[in-house]
Amino acid sequence: MDHPHKNKQSKIGSGSVGRVTFVGISVLLQVVWIVLGIVRLQRIYAPLSLLIEISAFILVLALYSNPKNNALKMPWIMLILTFPLLGVSLYFLLGRSGLNHRVKKRYGQIKETLWKNLSGEESFLSEENVQKSTAYGSFYYLQKYEKYPLYKHTKVTFFGQAEEGFLQQIEDMKQAKEFIFLEYHAIEDGESFGKMKAILEQKVKEGVEVRILYDDVGSMGFLTPAFVLRMKKAGVDCRIFNPVIPFLKMFMNHRDHRKITVIDGKVGYTGGYNLAEEYFNKVHPYGHWKDTGIRLEGEAVNSFTALFLELWNVARETDQICSPGFYQKYFPKRQETTKEVWEQGFVQPFGCSPLDGERTGENAYLNLVKTAKSYVHITTPYLMITDEMSKELELAVKRGVEVILVTPGIPDKKLVNRITKSYYHGLAKSGVRIFEYTPGFLHAKEVICDGNMAIIGTINLDYRSLYLHFENGVLLAELEEIQKMEEDFQAILQISNEVTQKYQTPRRLWVRMWYSIFRLIAPLL
Repeated sequence: MDHPHKNKQSKIGSGSVGRVTFVGISVLLQVVWIVLGIVRLQRIYAPLSLLIEISAFILVLALYSNPKNNALKMPWIMLILTFPLLGVSLYFLLGRSGLNHRVKKRYGQIKETLWKNLSGEESFLSEENVQKSTAYGSFYYLQKYEKYPLYKHTKVTFFGQAEEGFLQQIEDMKQAKEFIFLEYHAIEDGESFGKMKAILEQKVKEGVEVRILYDDVGSMGFLTPAFVLRMKKAGVDCRIFNPVIPFLKMFMNHRDHRKITVIDGKVGYTGGYNLAEEYFNKVHPYGHWKDTGIRLEGEAVNSFTALFLELWNVARETDQICSPGFYQKYFPKRQETTKEVWEQGFVQPFGCSPLDGERTGENAYLNLVKTAKSYVHITTPYLMITDEMSKELELAVKRGVEVILVTPGIPDKKLVNRITKSYYHGLAKSGVRIFEYTPGFLHAKEVICDGNMAIIGTINLDYRSLYLHFENGVLLAELEEIQKMEEDFQAILQISNEVTQKYQTPRRLWVRMWYSIFRLIAPLL
């Protein structure tokens, strides 16, 4: 039988090829222009060489003293020390945040205003059943230190296939009365989104407020800026997050990697899938695309609304941000969302931001691993983890916890997949079992522990998701749907290939050297 990935479909939309090519060439030309310009100045003005070396030394000291993870600092430090001119030029072009102090300040004001609105929600941390929960430490961290409320009274539905979640989203959108918010890393104006777009346009005619926020880099292969104009013409308010402007604005590190849908503040969706054809297996560039997601109905949707409004208002500086009343209409009153108590468990949506200095996503994952007593089951499309994460997975195995990790069998990015494999030996040697999803590309991001705790959302186990991107996830505890997630995980294992034994044996010297290089450049990708 032919494998689906043998069907050759282009991942890049024809209308966007020109822009992708132009941006790529622009980045290359900008790097070359800066480097050649400095080289020429060195020839004209000899002391410039000394100035560059001094600048490189000061930059290395600044990076070394930075509190960020060592794995993120070391590649830049080595590059700058080895090739001062190239290293300094690349760092100032690509290594720094493109979001200036004004944007960071604005983000802080928006976040404080939004979560202050939700801070008045009833806290369940003091309840006896919460304190007895094995997830209590995770609840406490996310609410007390990160201000993300813990909720009850929320119905949770897990989707083992992105297609199932997408179809249910469309049905829920048909029922919208007040507003629909969409925030996605990538949107493709194709067949799948076309069905959703038709509903959005009809809802606008019915008086429903519709907003779309998408990331420029994530959607660059699918959309052109004209998409915003078409949406505006249809009555949909559409914004681009952190747009790339060649030669003027080329800082691309901080991307919006979130996937959020909010309908009337009462129903919300998140998961691994974007609104593009390959996520729903309309095309098969990498075999069968396996993705998952969840639907929330009830109080916890308030946090999805707040997460959306955070970046919506960061994307454009014309909105009012400091008046709590400005946002209040998007948060339904409690009695409107709790007509019944659906489940007895707990739901805690949360976000990750590269602007607050807190590694929320990684900390949430680490807290679950540390708490596990029976098993930790993980799915991730990419694997580039810190020493802290590697150590916690190893310690979990030594406590008698079964740790299983599943990654794609057919990669979407070959270099990134090679880096992923470079982590296999150390984990396998420590007792972590490693599987590869044979049918194709596994894009789901899940951590399931002991059948009663789980995190699902957009956070990959790689440096970009954990340190550089805006992300979101949901911590679940004491819910029946967690068992459905585990059943889906076991189904994945049945069609995956275990490679643990293959990577337990010592690697040859040249393989170890290549893997060391791959691991070194991982934080730069």
